[in-house]
Amino acid sequence: MKEELEQILAGLSDAGCGNGELRKAELLYESGDMPELIRHFRQCRCRRMEELHESQRRVDCLDFLIRKTRERTEREPRRQKP
Repeated sequence: MKEELEQILAGLSDAGCGNGELRKAELLYESGDMPELIRHFRQCRCRRMEELHESQRRVDCLDFLIRKTRERTEREPRRQKP
């Protein structure tokens, strides 16, 4: 049982979960409330997905800047440095 809890906590930590999420999982596991533990896992997953989508939005912004800058450099002649 202790080994299983350690694996769960290690997995959550590897997934980027914080101390509060780890502690809640530990308490739920120790109480034997597996349906609530699964619900907690799903909530943690949703938070990680939100973080992923936010990172993707930031990458999309950078892609836009790259594309616009590339288009500009292809339209305009290269400037000489003074």
